[in-house]
Formats: sequence, C-alpha cells, structure tokens
Amino acid sequence: MTKRNPNGAGSVSRRKDGSYEARVYVTTTDGERKRISRYGKTYDEAAEKLAKAKELEDKGVPTPSKAWKTDQWLDYWLDQVIKPNRGFGTYDKHETMVRLYLKPGLGKGALTKLNVRGVRAFFNKLERDEVGGATRQEVMKTLRAALTQAMKEELLLRNVARLVDMPKASRKEVIPWTAQDALTFLRSARPHRLHAAFVFALVLGFRRGELLGLRWIDVDLSTGTIHPRKQVRRRTGVGLVHVDLKTEASTGAVPLPRFCLEALGERRVLQQREKVRAGIDWTDMDLIFSTETGGMVDPDGFSETFERRVLRSGVRRVPLKVTRHTVGSLLAHLGVHPNDAQKILRHARIQTTLEIYTHVTTATQRAAAAKLSDTLRQGISSAPVLPSSRRPPQALA
Repeated sequence: MTKRNPNGAGSVSRRKDGSYEARVYVTTTDGERKRISRYGKTYDEAAEKLAKAKELEDKGVPTPSKAWKTDQWLDYWLDQVIKPNRGFGTYDKHETMVRLYLKPGLGKGALTKLNVRGVRAFFNKLERDEVGGATRQEVMKTLRAALTQAMKEELLLRNVARLVDMPKASRKEVIPWTAQDALTFLRSARPHRLHAAFVFALVLGFRRGELLGLRWIDVDLSTGTIHPRKQVRRRTGVGLVHVDLKTEASTGAVPLPRFCLEALGERRVLQQREKVRAGIDWTDMDLIFSTETGGMVDPDGFSETFERRVLRSGVRRVPLKVTRHTVGSLLAHLGVHPNDAQKILRHARIQTTLEIYTHVTTATQRAAAAKLSDTLRQGISSAPVLPSSRRPPQALA
C-alpha cells in the first residue's frame, strides 16, 4: 500500500512533457483556500518551489490571489490608491512616470518577478537614453511607492526598488537676484496691472499657484497678516481649479510689511476700476490677483508675463520660481535666522530651508520681512502710483 502524504504537505508529479508539477493548498490574499501549482524542469526544482510555498503558508503569508503583471499593478495602484487619496498634482506626476517610463520598461513582466538586477538595469538604460537625473529620481520614487503598496497588500515580500541606489541628479547652481536686481525689476514693472503680485513674489516668496490663489478674505488688516489657503492649478482634462494648499505650513499666517500693504491698496483700487469696466462680464471669485474680468489667472501665463517684464527691465533673466531663492538670499543678507526664514517662506521642513538659505544669523520673522520691505519700498518710491490697465481684456502683458 502506497503511503500518502499528510494533509497540507502537497505533492510533486511528473507531467507528460517530462517536466514536474508541485501542487499544494494555500491561503490567498482574498482569504480563500486554493490549490496552486508550481512547475520545474526537474523533480528537485519543483520540490523546492513546493517547499517555499509551504514555508510562506506556515509563516502566515498569503499567496496572491491574482498573478499580477507589473503594468496591471501600476494601473491599479494609480486608480485605486493614489487617485482617491492624493491630490491631483501628485496623481499627475505619478501617472506621467508610469506612462512614460515604468510601463514601457518594466510593465510586461510579472510583479513577483521584479528583482534588483532587473530594476538596476532599467535605470541604467534610462541614463544611457539621456533621461535627466531629476526625472530618474522621480521614476524611482514612483516605483518605490507602488511596490511599497504591493507589500502592504501582501503581494510582495520585499521592495526591490529600495535595494537599488537612488539615481543621482546634479543640482543646478541657482544664482538669485541681488537686492539691486530686485529693485530694478520692481521699478520697471510698476506700471503693470499685476505689479502687486510681483511684489509678493519677491518680498514674501509666494509660489505662483498660492500667489494667484490669494483672496481678499485671506487678508487680516487688524493684524497685518495674510493667510494663504488656496492655490490655482491646472488640472489635466479639467482646466484651472482653485484648490486647498497641501500643507499646514503653507497655510500659516504671513506678516505683511508696509510695502506689501501699500501694493495691496493700489491693487484694490485698480481692480475696482476693472470691475466697473467689465460690468456683467465680471466673475466674482474674491481673488486678489485676477484677470481683467475677475477670473483665475493661468499660472503658466503669469510666468510668461514675469519673463517678459524681466526682459523689459534689463536685469539678468531668471525664472519665476527662482524668486524664492532671491527672497532667501535677501533674508540671509539681512541676518534672518533659519527658523524665521522657514516661516516666511512656508517650508514644511527646516531642511528645505537650510539646503538653499545658508549663512544666516538672527532676527525676528516680522522684523526681517519689514526690513526687506523697506529696502525695496525706498528703492521704487519715486515710481508712478498706479499701474495702467488700458489693455485688451484678459491680456497679462
């Protein structure tokens, strides 16, 4: 009489083609008992796979109920994990990395077959294809996040992407404007209808999205502060949207130096004129920096306007985002402590401030902003009071 294997031990049998099949009952990620098969060219190979499946079962590690392809898992992760739980900006970034790089490079293989060597080879190929270092870093971050979620759902035992070194990206040297550069630009841009927005960018370091999302209701004249709570973003397939800022640090109260308060006063007067001129075409969104009919200003259009005004001013050309570095360098020059600079610039992490704004001593947050304000204010006080708004509707420059 042939001795039977005990329950749960599994079995190995020879197939017609000469290979071997191991079969054993396991618990799946859906909580069901299911008989699975593992194959090998030899008896020992099949037996080894059987032993591994039993070992995981004994440790309480469930077997994936579905044989996921990597591209299938990435689509699922984007649709079921990222899209419902993260901001659309985060989703768009991950979706771009998945669509342009991860699915073409790693998508066709089985999720459980991903290994360190294959992931490293994939990133080496991206480098050979001259994909930038910063982009390769974003691809790696996306892959690591997707595989971490696969581990949480017990589809993987380890995150192989975390065993591969993060791609290196050379940091481009940022040379911000000097105080004199900022003065020259603001003096030249004084006639523009969005001059006050340029002031906020240079004095307080507002990012373009949060700058364009500011509302009059966010201004507290009794305390001389402003509370940025919204931002203007362009969402794929939707257009411009007015949404909440993503971190608490970004929504903290920011002191408004006298220079900024005066610029706001001029902006209010100009906007009232634009409202009267627009009549029934006016869209009341309570935005401080609006189009000539009250709507949201396109962030990309604002950046282009800034670049045109820079060119017209004759100062060294810098992108709009570099104005935050200008603010940081000016604050450092004025002896602002990193903690105060962090509050003014609304960095969520002090490390972000320290990486860019160094050699800083002491001062208070409000005093630092006021000192910077007075420097700029004195430099352009002789310019015309109000900008001209006699331009075609919706034109930014």
